[in-house]
Amino acid sequence: MTFHYNNKLQQHPLQIHNRTNQELTGIWTIEPTGRLGNLMGEYATLYALAKLNGHKAYVLPKMYWSLSGIFKITLPLLDQQDFAHNDWINLHLHDWMSPEYEDISKDYVKLTGYPCSWTFYEDVKDEILREFTFHDSIKEKANNYLSKLQEGRGNVTFVGVHVRRGDYLTVMPKVWKGVVADRLYLQTAMSYFREKYQNPLFIVTSNGMDWCKKNIDTTLGDVHFSGDGKESSPTDDFALLAHCNHTIMTIGTFGYWAGYLAKGETIYLSNFTLPDSKFLKIFKYEAAFLPDWIGIPADLSPLLN
Repeated sequence: MTFHYNNKLQQHPLQIHNRTNQELTGIWTIEPTGRLGNLMGEYATLYALAKLNGHKAYVLPKMYWSLSGIFKITLPLLDQQDFAHNDWINLHLHDWMSPEYEDISKDYVKLTGYPCSWTFYEDVKDEILREFTFHDSIKEKANNYLSKLQEGRGNVTFVGVHVRRGDYLTVMPKVWKGVVADRLYLQTAMSYFREKYQNPLFIVTSNGMDWCKKNIDTTLGDVHFSGDGKESSPTDDFALLAHCNHTIMTIGTFGYWAGYLAKGETIYLSNFTLPDSKFLKIFKYEAAFLPDWIGIPADLSPLLN
């Protein structure tokens, strides 16, 4: 099996304005769309682009209440009165950083789209990681869960595994000419960590847990299904993954952010669409996955058959 290292993208260098909050102008926000992983990508992009262009960033209620219950975010909630009475410019973003996003002079901008790319916020990565600091109670719950799993096992290397299924089972083949992760992909990714680390313990989370229990080999005794094999809450699953040492993701922004926050080695499913997929017009592998992450190409034969 070939492992791909994601090193193709030459990011346009950003020059972040070094301004104090008092010098920032205007009001920038972003349309909150999607679930947790999407909202995190939108928040991080707003934070970075507003700072880059010297403007104040605010978040709309859906984003604020969704993220502030999990993380210690600092961007303030935008008052609905301010939102209603300003002349907003709508700016749709594609999913990678471009030079035209570096010099936007408008004071009242509402960003739209599904941005979730490290290329937007690489220069403020430490700040983004601070923004996504878990509340103490959530962090404590995740660490306690992992500590109990470690009992009697010695020095464990935790590997979080997120298996995205659900609506992707239909969307990927029928809309995007793509596939989701299969049994072989997970087996190959897990073998990588088993060969590299002496005592790995795989923490599996998924919105298709029944499939996982049937298709992930548990005979070595190093696999644990979160929530005792039942689908847990997204917050609990995400916190568990983020507090592991390393990550195996499949596709989707939930797994991306788990790997980003865990800060260890991350393996992802690569080349998961046919070359003529329209998905590749809005998505770039090299912008979606960090350069040092490891990609395992998907088996596309089900699409060809």
